[in-house]
Amino acid sequence: MSKVIGFNNAIFWTDDSGILYCEFSSSSNLKLETQNIELYINAIKTLCDGKPMPFLIDLKDIRGTFSVAATNLITNNPEIVKLRITESYLVNTLRTKLWLACYKRLYDRITPFATFNDINSAERYCLEAKNRFYKSA
Repeated sequence: MSKVIGFNNAIFWTDDSGILYCEFSSSSNLKLETQNIELYINAIKTLCDGKPMPFLIDLKDIRGTFSVAATNLITNNPEIVKLRITESYLVNTLRTKLWLACYKRLYDRITPFATFNDINSAERYCLEAKNRFYKSA
């Protein structure tokens, strides 16, 4: 059973796999500000329903910016930190991969993450991380 929450420039959903998916619209130049991030945090909390999950974030063909305040909010929100097992990113450009490596180095050195070109590999990574997390819990 899938649960979905959508916005103008992003969609979040979960299904029976226990992965939280996030896909941003590639149709426009994305600019994420604090008010957007607060909506996304509420969506994540609703979809996770208190259960930690791996996050699979699709950044293919994305162009845009994050404000520093928005970046700190999504990275350091205590409720999100408790729900995030790992992050798996779908990327298709070197520019995005480099941006992501820089972002993770500056803002979030704690959450394990990996980048992938295809969704099947990203989902496998998420499921393996979830299985390790719940086996050790």
